[in-house]
Amino acid sequence: MTTEQPSDAELAAQPAAYWTGVAYEALIAFTRARQAELGFTQPQFWLLRNLSKHDLSPDGHGMTVPELRRAMTSYLRPEDDLEAEAKILLEHGRLTRDGEGRLWITEAGEEARTALKRHAPEIRARIHRGIDDADYVTTLKVLQRMIQNTTPTAP
Repeated sequence: MTTEQPSDAELAAQPAAYWTGVAYEALIAFTRARQAELGFTQPQFWLLRNLSKHDLSPDGHGMTVPELRRAMTSYLRPEDDLEAEAKILLEHGRLTRDGEGRLWITEAGEEARTALKRHAPEIRARIHRGIDDADYVTTLKVLQRMIQNTTPTAP
C-alpha cells in the first residue's frame, strides 16, 4: 500500500502550529534518546553547560537550582526536574553544592560535559540528513517570520 504525498497546495494549507509541534516533539525525543544512550539526560547536560566556565558561565560561578531554572526558562520542559537531575550529578561527583545551596561543576563534571558535547555534531548530522543548508536556513527564516507575524509589538 502506498501513501500519496500531499501536493504543494495541500501542504501550504496545513497549519504550521501543528507541524512545528510535531517536529518539536520528534526532535526533542530523538535528541534525548541519543543522550540517554550516552548515559545522560538533556537537563543534566544543560546543568553542566550552565555551570561550566567554558560555556555559559565564563566566570565559573555557582548557581542555585532556582537561578539555573531561570537561566534555562526558554528551553526547559515542564517535566524536567532540575533538583532531581542535580542530585544525580551530585551523586556521580559531577557537581558539588556549597553551604549556600549553589551548585558548582567539578572536574569530573567538566569532563562529562565535554564528552557529551563531542557527540552533538553526530546528533545534528542525523537530524539534518537529506536537508541541505540552504533549505534549513530558509526554514528557519520562515519560522522566524511567523514568530514576528504573531508576536505582539510594543506600541
